[in-house]
Amino acid sequence: MNFLIDNWMLLAMALASGFALLLPVLTKGGGLDPQAMVQLMNRDKAVVIDVCEPDEFARSHVIGAKNLPLGQLEDKLAQVVKNKSSHVIMVCQVGARSARAAATARKLGYDNVQSLSGGLRAWVAASMPTEKS
Repeated sequence: MNFLIDNWMLLAMALASGFALLLPVLTKGGGLDPQAMVQLMNRDKAVVIDVCEPDEFARSHVIGAKNLPLGQLEDKLAQVVKNKSSHVIMVCQVGARSARAAATARKLGYDNVQSLSGGLRAWVAASMPTEKS
């Protein structure tokens, strides 16, 4: 017990570093990594919806993605993805908007909706192809 009291700073650093190692696992939130996204696109013909604004979409986006800004998602998702059992992948620049979009789509009755964890930045960092429009 004296060891723990005498070395409380070391113990605190060990706990903090352990927490830092677990943080990415705890905060992933079920998002897809780029490799898993490619598998869904190829194997299950997933529909990729980019929820960025049109100017962001025009600069760069995942090849084959359809642009549907987050603000229009509730009104227009049914027009873009007619089958609610289709696999749908939401993408944005860093992953925050796409996570909200996935939650919105689930509320609308879409069962197989996921978000690209890390967004387009993670896609580009994994050396995946993009296009401009």
